[in-house]
Amino acid sequence: MRSLVKVVFSPIQQFDLVVDEAEVLSFEAARQWLDEQFIQHDCAPMRGTGKVLLADKILGVASTAGPAAFADAAWALDFARATSSALSKALLRVDVAKRTLSY
Repeated sequence: MRSLVKVVFSPIQQFDLVVDEAEVLSFEAARQWLDEQFIQHDCAPMRGTGKVLLADKILGVASTAGPAAFADAAWALDFARATSSALSKALLRVDVAKRTLSY
């Protein structure tokens, strides 16, 4: 299954990341990569309860990593692989400005 992950920072700053079937991660590997990035980028929980949902991790990592990280093709591909694998969706839109994740 081929996946497309669109990361939107603004109407003029977007990244379309394609993940081929051979690049898909297992759910555990995807979750682990997102966990590591969430900690590495010092992301804060979005909810007052401290609970961090998978969608929160994806939005938090994209937001704190910023456009500069997505300019690095290797890192951007890792993000897309982890995101699409963790959610098992072929089309994802990560809107950092609106803080929304849709599929």
